[in-house]
Amino acid sequence: MRRRLAALAALPLLALASSSQAATSDPIGDLIVGAMTGGLPGTPAYRMRATLYHAGAAGVGALDSLGCKVVAMRTAAIDKKLIPRRTVLFIKETVGLPMPDGGVHDGYWYASDVGGAIKGEKIDLFTGHGRSSMKPMMPLNLSELTVTKVGEFKGCPPAK
Repeated sequence: MRRRLAALAALPLLALASSSQAATSDPIGDLIVGAMTGGLPGTPAYRMRATLYHAGAAGVGALDSLGCKVVAMRTAAIDKKLIPRRTVLFIKETVGLPMPDGGVHDGYWYASDVGGAIKGEKIDLFTGHGRSSMKPMMPLNLSELTVTKVGEFKGCPPAK
C-alpha cells in the first residue's frame, strides 16, 4: 500500500521532471523510482534481452532450478553469475500485463531458474502452461527490458 501511495505522490514530480531538461544525475528521480519499486537509490538497473518460455515446451519441466514449482508470470530464468538465484526483480515493462488469475501484473518477478542459453544480460520469463500463455507477453519477446534487483526471498517463490 505504501508503494502505491508513494507512486501516486510522485506523479506530479514525474510530470515536472519530464518537462525540464534531462540531467546527467537525477537523485530525486532515483528516490521516486526506489519508492515505487522497493529498490535502494543507486541500485543498478540492467538492460536485459527478454525471451519467453512455457510449460509443455521441449526441455521445460514443472520445477525450477531450486526445485520449486514454476509460477506463471512470476518465475524468471537468469544467468546466476550476473543475478543470484532467490533475487526479487522488478521489471517495469511488465507492469499492467494481464495475469492468469485475471488481475494485472505489478512488475515483480522471482529469479529462481536458470537455462543453458541464458548467459549474460538475458532473461527468460515463464508465461504459464502451453504456447497460448505466451500471447500477452509476445510484444516483450526479444525486446530489452529494464530489470532491477529489489530484494531477496527464502525458500520457494510465492505462488501468486
